[in-house]
Amino acid sequence: MRELLQAFSSRCSQIEEAIRLGDDRRVATLDRGLDLLVEVIVGHQAANLMEMYAQLQFVGYLLQQDADDAASVSHHSTVLLSLLERYFGALPRADFALPRALPQPAPKACVPDVDIGNFLNSAILETLPDRVAVLTRDYRYLYSNTLNCAYLGQTPIDMIGRHVMEFIGEEQFVAQAKANFDACFAGQHVEYHYEQRGESRRTRCRMSPLRDLSGQVLGALVVLEAVGAAAISTIAA
Repeated sequence: MRELLQAFSSRCSQIEEAIRLGDDRRVATLDRGLDLLVEVIVGHQAANLMEMYAQLQFVGYLLQQDADDAASVSHHSTVLLSLLERYFGALPRADFALPRALPQPAPKACVPDVDIGNFLNSAILETLPDRVAVLTRDYRYLYSNTLNCAYLGQTPIDMIGRHVMEFIGEEQFVAQAKANFDACFAGQHVEYHYEQRGESRRTRCRMSPLRDLSGQVLGALVVLEAVGAAAISTIAA
C-alpha cells in the first residue's frame, strides 16, 4: 500500500510539472495512468489497520481535492461507502427507517475490535495548534497532521508506514526514542522535553496510548509543542 501511495504522489508531481511546462499531451497521458492507479489503491484489500486507514484517508484526500466537482464528489462518496462496507459490514439503507425497539443483528463481515474514532477523526486532530502524529507499535506513522508534515517536509500520504527512525536517525532512536515509545505502548502517559539538533527552541513531547475496545494498546498519539530555549536533548517524533 505504501508503494502505491508513493506512486500516486509521484504521478501527481509529474502532472503538475507537465502543466507548468504546458505539455498537454503528457498531462493527458499521465491523467489516464493516474485514474488506473486510483482504482488499484481503492481495490486493494487491506491486510491490517494501517492499510485500512490509509485507504480511507486517501479517499478523503480525493474528496478534498475535487470538492468543487459535484460528479467527482458523488463518485468518491460511493467509493468511500464501498470501503466502509468492505471492512465494517453492510450499512443500513437510508430510504427506510430501522426499527428502534429491536436489536440489530451483527454485520456479516468481520468487524475489528478497534475504536475507529481514535484513528479516523483526523478533522479534530487537524484543528490542534501543535504537531500531531499517531504511530503504531512498530514505530511507524499511521497519521501525521498538516503541521507535522510541513515540519518534516513530507505529505500526509507519504508519511503513512514510515518508520520514525527515518526522521530522527538510528542513534537517537536507540538511545532514547524507543524507550519512550515502549513506555507508552505499555500503557503509560509519557511527557518530556527534547532539543532538536540545529534548533534554538525546546519541544515538549506528550505521548498517550491509543487502545482498542478491549483495552489493548494499538499505538501512540504524539503531540509536539515548541516551548522555549533549547536545553535538553532527546527525540523528535
